Amino acid sequence: MRTANHRFEKKEINIKQQGHKAADIVIEDDCWIGANAVILGGVHVGRGAIIGAGAVVTKDIPSMAIAVGVPAKVLKYRGAHSTF
Repeated sequence: MRTANHRFEKKEINIKQQGHKAADIVIEDDCWIGANAVILGGVHVGRGAIIGAGAVVTKDIPSMAIAVGVPAKVLKYRGAHSTF
C-alpha cells in the first residue's frame, strides 16, 4: 500500500524536487487482499471486497466487488448469484 505519490505537475522542476502528495487508503471490514496487490493513496475498498493477487488498485472498489488486473477493474460481485 502506498499512501503518497510524487508530484509532477510542473515540467520546469525536476520530479524529485516537487515533493509528494499524500492521500489516505480506506479498507473496510471483511476484505481479502491478494498477494502482491498494490493499493494507491486515495482509494476506498468497500466492505467484503476481494482484490486479486497482483492487482494495482488506482480507483475506489465498491462493497462486495471482485477486482482484478492492472489497473484493477471490477470483474463481478459476491453474493447469492455468484458462481463461487
